[in-house]
Amino acid sequence: MTAAQPSSDPSLRRYLDHPRGGPTVLRIVLGTQLRRLREGAGITREAAGDAIRGSHAKISRLELGRVSCKERDVADLLTLYNVTDDAVRSDFLKLARKTSSPGWWHQYGDVLPGWFETHIGLEEAASVIRTYEVHFVPGLLQTADYARAVAQLGHPRSSPEEIERRVQLRVQRQELLTVPDAPRVWAVIDEASLRRPLGGPEVMAGQLRHLLKMAELPNVTLQIAPFSLGGLAAAGGPITILRFLEPDLPDIVYLEQLTSALYLDKRDDVDHYLAVMDRLSAQSESPRESREILERLLKQES
Repeated sequence: MTAAQPSSDPSLRRYLDHPRGGPTVLRIVLGTQLRRLREGAGITREAAGDAIRGSHAKISRLELGRVSCKERDVADLLTLYNVTDDAVRSDFLKLARKTSSPGWWHQYGDVLPGWFETHIGLEEAASVIRTYEVHFVPGLLQTADYARAVAQLGHPRSSPEEIERRVQLRVQRQELLTVPDAPRVWAVIDEASLRRPLGGPEVMAGQLRHLLKMAELPNVTLQIAPFSLGGLAAAGGPITILRFLEPDLPDIVYLEQLTSALYLDKRDDVDHYLAVMDRLSAQSESPRESREILERLLKQES
């Protein structure tokens, strides 16, 4: 077997035996492996596209993990890249099949925009989730009542049934905080979001109590960016950075907008946002001081 064969890299086998993150992450892993094979074989995206009756743009989407892969296309690419080992080919084809399997969140397809599906899949596979929120409590730390108020604000034309579906989706997302090997969540929350009485005093009091409870989890670090800071390093909007243990998955910056989102994985972009998050964390109150702020705010709500 030649060095170009990927059998020495256990990534495929790990994801086949212990998938984490559903089809979103599997597509990225498969795409990364196929890109490495193509580059190692000295084959252009145009030539690879011709081999699967597509275009170089299709190859680009496949290698970035933006789309699922047909087994026939993967088989044709492996042949083009001179991957002949039966066991290796079998692993690639099994992984290709799994990229089309629905994640648990697909049951909420009626209220879940496509651009957010990617985020949930990445969130499921992340080892570290760093997030900064300006206007709201981070979704992973919201109570059901607070999430309902957020959903009603963002989707004023939705029916009560649709609102409840959105709340159920958010609550189910939060289960990853307490599973074995749960990701580390490091959240910086702007004080403004905690003083805004979203949902009314009772809802906010419940939310503050929930944040205090979540801050006790060993994998959750909570900091508050107080008004006294004045200008912040991340002036503009919320930021989430996802980090993964697997070498095939680069750090990804998630920037949510009103009706879409940006996913950045270029090293320069990621480094810029990591520096912003580091400054935010350095400027914000410590976890202990942040708990004291939450307790004071809770007394004001009570």
